[in-house]
Amino acid sequence: MLSSVNSSSGQNIGILLTNLGTPDSPATSDVRRYLREFLSDRRVLDVNPVVSWLLRNLIILPFRPRKSAAAYRAIWTPEGSPLLAFSRRLCDGVARELGSGFSVELGMRYGSPPIGEALERLRQAGAESIVALPLYPQYSAATTGSSLARIYELAATHWDVPAIHALGAFWDQPRFIEAYADGARGPMAEFGADHVLFSYHGLPEHQLLKSDPSSHGHCLTRDDCCSSLGPINRGCYRAQCFATTRALATALELPAQRWSVSFQSRLGRTPWIQPYTDRVLPELAGSGINRLAVLCPAFATDCLETLEEIGIRLRRQWQDLGGDAFLLAPCPNASPPWVRAVADMVREAVAAESPRT
Repeated sequence: MLSSVNSSSGQNIGILLTNLGTPDSPATSDVRRYLREFLSDRRVLDVNPVVSWLLRNLIILPFRPRKSAAAYRAIWTPEGSPLLAFSRRLCDGVARELGSGFSVELGMRYGSPPIGEALERLRQAGAESIVALPLYPQYSAATTGSSLARIYELAATHWDVPAIHALGAFWDQPRFIEAYADGARGPMAEFGADHVLFSYHGLPEHQLLKSDPSSHGHCLTRDDCCSSLGPINRGCYRAQCFATTRALATALELPAQRWSVSFQSRLGRTPWIQPYTDRVLPELAGSGINRLAVLCPAFATDCLETLEEIGIRLRRQWQDLGGDAFLLAPCPNASPPWVRAVADMVREAVAAESPRT
């Protein structure tokens, strides 16, 4: 069990923040290396191993890296990948907020810095226990599940296995909702949107069905299966996305008729969860909407999927459809409210696990 921080005891609690990852550079070779690691994860490409090998090596990797490298180049900064830069700033901010008695490290599920190196740095810092926080607001096996599985796998290689307290998805965490809303309020007030689109990262439908605990089948059986959240669908990624949207719409005081939900980033020909973001845009433009704001609450950190896919490509699509103006609201990134929110979530986890005396 985690112990409370006590300066007299000299105990040190390790904090491991994890994110998906990024290539080392926007060079095609680095992007190919990153995609190979990403697509080798059985929780990402969850098909027959032979089919997975064929898809990865004969269809995706020969062609996708060059296209993805161009996308990364469009958003690359002097600090490197925005995802890595923002994640490092968040890590540094949380370390300052928590103060002594905590060691805070960043580990990426794919690419650098890897989770294994972060765990080793925590071990060398003398961390007797670890709080692991995957930075994905909603749960999916391909993100939160994969990151936690990797953390457990690597921690188990040590002779002395550290106690690990894993924090799950925080789609309903009030501090996350407020931190996201805090960063969006200013730009949205200045922009004056006719409509707000909440665009989430999509998932293949079969991955949602694999997480459905209902013996009779609940997931995707009705158009309104995600309109409310209960015991039967509380672990459903799509239902969590809708719940996050309702919370953010309330925090931003958006009338129900002024917002909608969609899903982006689909890949391949298998059905993904709907509605699709790029197909929703023509419907919005056709309904007379001119000023469109987009929020991406599947991400706590701006990355390729927000800055390039939405901020560049979707913006261009909106302009081609005749839309007058387009706004991409920022993710929490390393904003002071989000830094404090993460630190508070860690403190609460430590306090909950501390023995009462």
